[in-house]
Amino acid sequence: MRILIAVLALLLTTAVVYFEGDCYQDRGVTSGLSWISSLYYAAVTLSTTGYGDITPICESSRLVNVLVITPLRFVFLIVLVGTTIEVLTQRTREQMRSKRWRNNVNDHTVIIGYGVKGRAAAKSLVDAGTERHDIVVVAMDRTEVDEATRDGFVGVVGDGRRENVLRDAAIERAKRIVVATNEDDTSILVTLTARRLSPNATIVAAVREAQNLEILRQSGANNVIPTAESAGRLMGLSLLSTTAGELMEDLLDSGRGLEVVEREITRDELGQSPADLDAAGQIVLAVIRKGVAHRFDTSDITRLEPGDRLVVIRHNPPERA
Repeated sequence: MRILIAVLALLLTTAVVYFEGDCYQDRGVTSGLSWISSLYYAAVTLSTTGYGDITPICESSRLVNVLVITPLRFVFLIVLVGTTIEVLTQRTREQMRSKRWRNNVNDHTVIIGYGVKGRAAAKSLVDAGTERHDIVVVAMDRTEVDEATRDGFVGVVGDGRRENVLRDAAIERAKRIVVATNEDDTSILVTLTARRLSPNATIVAAVREAQNLEILRQSGANNVIPTAESAGRLMGLSLLSTTAGELMEDLLDSGRGLEVVEREITRDELGQSPADLDAAGQIVLAVIRKGVAHRFDTSDITRLEPGDRLVVIRHNPPERA
């Protein structure tokens, strides 16, 4: 719209000067102005350059300059200067907001890649109670970052393999990192860089080929999800047992009836056994005590103690179901 206003002001000035060409002199010659000369005069006049080689000589043309061309000059300058000031102001505001965010953010989650896997990971975190402003999405595609910001997350445009891009996401203070890129070699490089910048964060990475799984673990990932093999196993399970496949699908979909969560024990659960919780409708998969996971199939824990954490299968709470 601003460009259109500036062009219209320029064309209107050009037309006014052209139709009054006999009242202008070009370096002392009075014989009318061509369209090019009129456009030239309009451009240097509206931009306040004013070389003085073309000048109005009639009272009527001077009056037109005062009443018509001068207001058009004001319009042209307001559009030009206003746009420049707005761009500079917006850039400064964005830089200040970004700096303020980086200074305050802590223990957040960084998701590198916002394709199908990245979006699903973000949705799962939100469904589990993570605040949207505590999730930062890093992607090279600006369209993906725009989508992430529309979803309520913080977006950073850039290559996740580059250290300065990850620092823009304050990855050194991140608590959790999700590597959800589309290529295994990219995931490995991202994981290496992320682990070096954030040695204490929990890193979960996706891998397309199972043969690269161990490489990602050696690169610093705490958990690696083989996406292609996992999907294949789920399809095979669904073929062998429709019910088992439906249950697994239910567990993978955070919006459906069942979910797998890790949580602290409640005061009422102190002293109870995992079997007591099973009878209450929550299936205990593991008890985490002093950082060690005791699985249900190998655990000898008979009573829950203060500080224990549970990994359970339960129904979604009504407010998130």
